[in-house]
Amino acid sequence: MRPTRFFSDKQEKKVAKALCGKQTSNSGATAFVKGDVLTEDWLIECKTATSEKASFAIKKAWLEKNREEAFEMGKHNSALCFDFGDNGTRYYVIDEKTFKQLIKQESED
Repeated sequence: MRPTRFFSDKQEKKVAKALCGKQTSNSGATAFVKGDVLTEDWLIECKTATSEKASFAIKKAWLEKNREEAFEMGKHNSALCFDFGDNGTRYYVIDEKTFKQLIKQESED
């Protein structure tokens, strides 16, 4: 069986590629760079299951910590990316304010 870090690293690389972002070193465990994937204005925290699951629990603490770290790094947005361990669809969790901004921007385009 492979270690959890194998699955996390694989997911982070896919997210970074999909978002034209950069995977952070050591999964953001350094003093100044946090999160798992960085883009110009976003800090993304990634979570994955090590085997295929039918459900996935989101912890409020993950969202709060990611939002705080994004602020500390000067990023305007934060999101939590998760999947069900199936190497299929990835889902992103954002707050309502950010979602409203996306809806407004979409209607203006």
